[in-house]
Amino acid sequence: MTLKDQLSFPRQHAKTQRFTLGAPRAFTVSPDGERVVFLRSSSGTDRVNRLWVVDLAGAEGPKERIAADPASLLGGAPEQLSAQERARRERVRESSAGVVGYAVDAAVRTAAFPLSGRLFTASLTEPVVRELDVPGPVIDPRPSPDGRRVAYVTRGALRVAEADGSGDRQLAAPEKDEVAYGVAEFVAAEEMNRTRGFWWSPDSDRLLVARVDTAKVRRWWISDPAHPDRPPASVSYPAAGTPNADVTLFLMGLAGERTEVVWDRARFPYLARVHWSEAGAPLLLVQSRDQRRTQYLGVNTVTGETRIVHQDEDPAWLELHPGVPAWAPDGRLVRIADEGGARVLVVGDRALTGPQLHVRAVLDVDVRDILVSASAGPDAADPETGEVHVYRVNELGVQRVSEGPGLHTAVRGGGATVLRTAGPDPSGPAAAVLREGRPPVELVSYAQYPVLTAHFALTEAGERRIPSAVLLPTGYQESDGRLPVLVDPYAFPHAQRAVHSHHAHLTSQWFADQGFAVVVADGRGTPGRSPRWEKAIKDEMASVILADQVDALHALAADFPLDLDRVAIRGWSGGGFLAALAVLRRPDVFHAAVVGAPVTDLRLYDTHYQERYLGDPGERPEVYARNSLITDAGLSLAAEPARPMMIIHGLADDNVVVAHSLRLSTALLEAGRPHEVLPLTGATHMTPQEQVAENLLLLQLAFVKRSLGLS
Repeated sequence: MTLKDQLSFPRQHAKTQRFTLGAPRAFTVSPDGERVVFLRSSSGTDRVNRLWVVDLAGAEGPKERIAADPASLLGGAPEQLSAQERARRERVRESSAGVVGYAVDAAVRTAAFPLSGRLFTASLTEPVVRELDVPGPVIDPRPSPDGRRVAYVTRGALRVAEADGSGDRQLAAPEKDEVAYGVAEFVAAEEMNRTRGFWWSPDSDRLLVARVDTAKVRRWWISDPAHPDRPPASVSYPAAGTPNADVTLFLMGLAGERTEVVWDRARFPYLARVHWSEAGAPLLLVQSRDQRRTQYLGVNTVTGETRIVHQDEDPAWLELHPGVPAWAPDGRLVRIADEGGARVLVVGDRALTGPQLHVRAVLDVDVRDILVSASAGPDAADPETGEVHVYRVNELGVQRVSEGPGLHTAVRGGGATVLRTAGPDPSGPAAAVLREGRPPVELVSYAQYPVLTAHFALTEAGERRIPSAVLLPTGYQESDGRLPVLVDPYAFPHAQRAVHSHHAHLTSQWFADQGFAVVVADGRGTPGRSPRWEKAIKDEMASVILADQVDALHALAADFPLDLDRVAIRGWSGGGFLAALAVLRRPDVFHAAVVGAPVTDLRLYDTHYQERYLGDPGERPEVYARNSLITDAGLSLAAEPARPMMIIHGLADDNVVVAHSLRLSTALLEAGRPHEVLPLTGATHMTPQEQVAENLLLLQLAFVKRSLGLS
């Protein structure tokens, strides 16, 4: 019996956590280029990650070995997670188990990681793993660059121990319940892509430590109605227009002495990035609350005073990018900037790329060049729809490293580069170690092979050339005629769906194989094309993203067999917002919607995200009213006729809280609009539970067919 006979796609998709289990990830390359460290579970259905090392310089050639195995370290006992660790994993969308993250010293000879709230270190050159006897539960342990010590957070306190576990001491303890040291506050982890709260000095003699005070942040209560005997959980949630956490930064010595790092926190309250390397003084990127101004600050490590290295302004907002700011080895500032209608790499005062590239992230900086990821820019000869490539950039020019269509990224150290590619190959993402003059070393993936193959056509739709993907049923022939349509977007900032990657379209293909033409469109606001494209949603998020979905749908109907009299739309989170928006405001185009975990009243979403696009709701209530699905008065700008809507929401969601869906349901009921509500007890924004994830697809399919008169 084949795997296709044993498993339906929804079951396989759930069991494999979207085919991510068993695939190598979280790569680190040693600076001498001799070792690659990564995480991988033992099979395509095993959630427990092990820590692995590939020795590249062995006498017998490259060889993999296990550096740490959670099964042996825990003696077969189940993993126990603290509330703080569960919250941290929710912020980074981590749903696997075992070793889910690690940190290394500068030489990549030692790794530190938490496991079941306990602290472990593993040698990356010898088969030695040690548990350090320290207070727990341990969060985010990090070795010092010289490998002699490990700093970690527990119960809001920052502590340091010697590498053998001796000499454990507390450097900073919370003065009250609302204070924590060494952690990232909610909006930093959820929206700024800053998950850390402390940074070692290159000399290993002190640390930069964030202090987070949530006393002024409003408290929300997340209850579990399925267990009325349990008290609700209290969370600090900074909704738009309300106070943020107060974040300060300190230089701390190993004896606990501290010096506050001083900048104009009244004007620049967001601590967005921290960089500390041998190439220069500590470097901060701080941001104004409206995100239209940023400052790059150098820190005096004696006095804590800061100096402005560079500052930027933008009438819409300034994006934050991975890998920057950083110092080049010669002391010049490395940053990504919007200049001349393009997003470019700037080193010192010179832009090293132009409008042919849209730079996405800085991956590595060394004396030879800077490694970046980028998509095609506004002046590119080929739009390369849905592709992201890796490039080497220096004063002499730009050289592409990756080959073939797909989503490419890389990690580099010494003369070795790990290139990861998620392309059109049905076998899924692949990773290989590249070394000049030597054959690539493929890193084995144990991920399962999907029971179906995605057949996606990438194109640009309409006058605005909206990047789109269309999927038809496997084996479709022109004589089959026009098909009912399922629009399957995200269509919000920070994520693309119309990408040149096979696995990104598997769920869409499954829906297509049930008799649909599936349309995925990345309209204005989605990343990857130009600053102007991304920032077109300023103040008019709802109308712009909806208009682009309508335009793409109508344009694609000229080239694909789309039955525009039978159109459904489904989405989750931002996509859930768009799905509800579509049937409420354009029921002439969209005839049914699956609305998953939607943001419905934009005043109830967090400060850093929502204020970036719409400003302060207290100052601009009319902007929030016209962009939200609901207001205090009920449905916002809803049109007739009423269309069927299935609303799905996890009751334990602390990112988009279930109040969004409950208030939408109330507004629909008051307006006399029939709808269905599917509450998921115990489910968060990720809904990682296997049975829930599987059955959600089946229930959505049944609802769409029923609503379009197909069953």
